[in-house]
Amino acid sequence: MTYKTVLIRSDEGFAVSVPGLPGCWSQGSTEAEALANIQDAIRDYLAARDALTQGLEVREVEVPA
Repeated sequence: MTYKTVLIRSDEGFAVSVPGLPGCWSQGSTEAEALANIQDAIRDYLAARDALTQGLEVREVEVPA
C-alpha cells in the first residue's frame, strides 16, 4: 500500500502526517528517519482500526478515478 504523506520541516527535524489517516503523525530528526517512523505509525494505525472493526460487517467500495 502507498499513502500520501506531508512533511513539515521544523527546528527539531521533520514532522510527518498522513492526510488519508486522520491523527496519524510521527516525526524524526531527519527526513529519512521521519519517513521510517511514519511507516511504523501507519502500521499501528491500521492495526488499531482493524481491532476496532473486528466482528463488524465491513465492505470495501472502489471509487473510479
